[in-house]
Amino acid sequence: MKFRVERDALADAVAWTAKSLPNRPSVPVLAGVMLRVADGSLQVSGFDYEVSSQVTVEVQGDADGSALVSGRLLAEITKALPAKPVDIAADGAHLELVCGSARFTLPTMPVEDYPSLPEMPASAGTVDAAAFAAAVAQVAVAAGRDETLPMMTGVRIELVGDTLAMLATDRYRLALREMRWNPEDPDVSINALVPARTLNDTAKTLGPLGGEVTMALAQGGAGEGMIGFAGGTRRTTSRLLDGANYPPVRSLFPASHNAEARVTVSTLVEVVKRVALVAERTTPVLLSFSSDGLIVEAGGTEEARASEGMDATFSGDPLTIGFNPQYLIDGLANLGAPTALLHFVDAFKPAVISPAGEDGEAVPGYRYLIMPIRVTR
Repeated sequence: MKFRVERDALADAVAWTAKSLPNRPSVPVLAGVMLRVADGSLQVSGFDYEVSSQVTVEVQGDADGSALVSGRLLAEITKALPAKPVDIAADGAHLELVCGSARFTLPTMPVEDYPSLPEMPASAGTVDAAAFAAAVAQVAVAAGRDETLPMMTGVRIELVGDTLAMLATDRYRLALREMRWNPEDPDVSINALVPARTLNDTAKTLGPLGGEVTMALAQGGAGEGMIGFAGGTRRTTSRLLDGANYPPVRSLFPASHNAEARVTVSTLVEVVKRVALVAERTTPVLLSFSSDGLIVEAGGTEEARASEGMDATFSGDPLTIGFNPQYLIDGLANLGAPTALLHFVDAFKPAVISPAGEDGEAVPGYRYLIMPIRVTR
């Protein structure tokens, strides 16, 4: 194997592939990235039996072949190379990498020990790449991070006709995003639970490429399905989580509300961040709404306290409600709108945050539910 490739293209391909490699692989070869050259194209691949990543890069190929090298080491090296073409050649049990006056020799691993990448499932349809990336970011923020509850670490994707819905919850908050997509089958009805981290990393990469993302789904037994995403020259597959007993979380959204507030997102985020400086990790910030506006308060140890007022449009009986400050900031920061609409039932029931349009009304498509923290004053 021998080829020449542009430094930036190589660095991007290796960095994306290496990002999903396991920190402690069950077998050494899973820490590697596969470099395979054929017909003037380089395929950079990674696979850990759960997630596979593959990027195709155009190269000047002198000799076809393949090599398996440490993914994280190669990513660090390619990121640090000077902005010049890179010459790579496999020489026995080593890989020679030359860029300008920089030269690296890396040990290779046995190619024959590397598992075959899974095939992409059948295409289910396509969705706009930029819109998909934005939607995933809005939802993935609410997914759990506790690996002892794997179901909560996923994003549930619901494909019904031309509507694509994504939901995620960590039991303290819930995000729901609905959007249009282009199904292969107009009568499609599929649910899948995708690991949130994998979905978020994939969407972040495919979004800026523009165009459309192809979603591919194969349904097996419970938890045995696979999902694939392809955009540009990149493709990734992931095993699905077992979502057979995923709770009916849509029912958590209140059917009606007794109070409504309209606030400027950027201002409220700044105020919450400032006031929360005195709060302990588990201490909520208190939001007191009235016809006069909003007062945000927090208290910490040693009698440290903070409060700040800001403008807000509020209708309903005066209300004081407590929230985890980071959960509140996460919801506000991902609205994608300058104005937020908050709906309340009372101080002890979940509140719902929605983006508001120029007319002040809620923009359909995204809702972020956040559980209040009971406080005594």
